[in-house]
Amino acid sequence: MGAGAAAAAAAIAQATKASGVIVNLQPAEFLKVLSRVAEPLVVTAHGGLFTENFQYLVSYKGLAFFTKSNEVLELPAGVETVLAEKIWIPG
Repeated sequence: MGAGAAAAAAAIAQATKASGVIVNLQPAEFLKVLSRVAEPLVVTAHGGLFTENFQYLVSYKGLAFFTKSNEVLELPAGVETVLAEKIWIPG
């Protein structure tokens, strides 16, 4: 592993430690978790380089749950959202 690759790997490891545990879910599973959260705050972002996608992030019981969908998810009533410029998930 070259010095640049080692530095990149170290940066990713550090970002993962700083952000805690991120659980990547399919959209349907994300919505199931979201239904369990009292007063949820969901961070959303619109992205994609070649294919448009919609990204969602919510915290529940100390874990961060993330999903990416090709279509806008219909979030339950009462969900507070924050539109982010970008959601970056390490790894």
